[in-house]
Amino acid sequence: MFRGGLADHSEKTIMGHTATHLLHKALRDMFGEQLHQTGSNITSERVRFDFNFDRKLEDSEIAEIEKTVNEKIQENLPVHFEIMPLQKAKELDAIGLFDAKYQEDVKVYFIADYSKEFCGGPHVNFTGEIKKFKIIKQENIGHGQRRIYCVVGE
Repeated sequence: MFRGGLADHSEKTIMGHTATHLLHKALRDMFGEQLHQTGSNITSERVRFDFNFDRKLEDSEIAEIEKTVNEKIQENLPVHFEIMPLQKAKELDAIGLFDAKYQEDVKVYFIADYSKEFCGGPHVNFTGEIKKFKIIKQENIGHGQRRIYCVVGE
C-alpha cells in the first residue's frame, strides 16, 4: 500500500512527495548533512517525514523551515529526473537512502539546482504545483529520531 512511502498516486499525495524532497533539503541546510530521512508516509491528507535528530525543533526553527520550503514552492522550480549509473549519482552528491536497495542504474530527481535525490517518483513538474507547505506537528519516535507531520496545498 505504501510503496516508496506513498499511499496512492493522487495529485495531493504527489504534491506531498515532492514537498518531502524540499523539506529534506531545508533540514540538511539548517542542521547539516549528517541529518537524513529515515522514513516517510504520504497520503492525500498529510505528509509524515522521519529523520535522525536528537531534540525537539524550536518554534523559530519550524518557522524557518516552512519559510524555506514555501520560498522554493513560490520560485516554481522545475522538477525532473535522470536515470544514471549509481556511481555518477554519488559523484553528483545526490542524497541516497537505504544503499542496499540500489541497482547499477538509479533514478535521480532534481528540483532545479536546489535538490537532488535518489527516488522512484512520482513528482510534480514544478514546485509551484504544491501551492503551500505547513508543519502541523512533531514527535519524538525514539532515541535520536524525530517525526514531522505536514500538509500541502491551498
